[in-house]
Amino acid sequence: MKSAVYPGTFDPIHNGHIDLIERASMMFDRLYVVIAINSKKNNLFSEDERLDMVRGSLAHIENVDVVFHSSLLVNFAKEKGASALIRGLRTVSDFEYEMQIAMMNQKMSGISTIFLLPDLKYSYLNSSIIKEISKYNQNIEDFVPKEVAIRLEKKFTKD
Repeated sequence: MKSAVYPGTFDPIHNGHIDLIERASMMFDRLYVVIAINSKKNNLFSEDERLDMVRGSLAHIENVDVVFHSSLLVNFAKEKGASALIRGLRTVSDFEYEMQIAMMNQKMSGISTIFLLPDLKYSYLNSSIIKEISKYNQNIEDFVPKEVAIRLEKKFTKD
């Protein structure tokens, strides 16, 4: 059985992520969507909130498992017998950053990275921009699942 790992902080998950996950899930028997810790980011949502949102957003894809992992991604991938890591690329700067990570991951584990380009309609999306426009009460329902939009609205109306 061929499996792969798609990591991210998913703070929050958006339609661009979901598009990549749907496509990657067709390439592999099992796709592990790993909610990871990025020490450079301050997350708006807790681990449990992100797990709930991601699981709810991906419930329609049978061969996807959503998990939280706080250690090195390659260790998780090796433990699960994954043959690939999946990463999305939107821009040239994404490529430069992701290539360095992919080469280090391959050196440490032998696991290859597959880069997927987003559908054009999602190529400009990122979680930071979505949080920013949501903070100013702008409609984000074209960018995220309805459940995520509701949770963002609640986060920003608490203040």
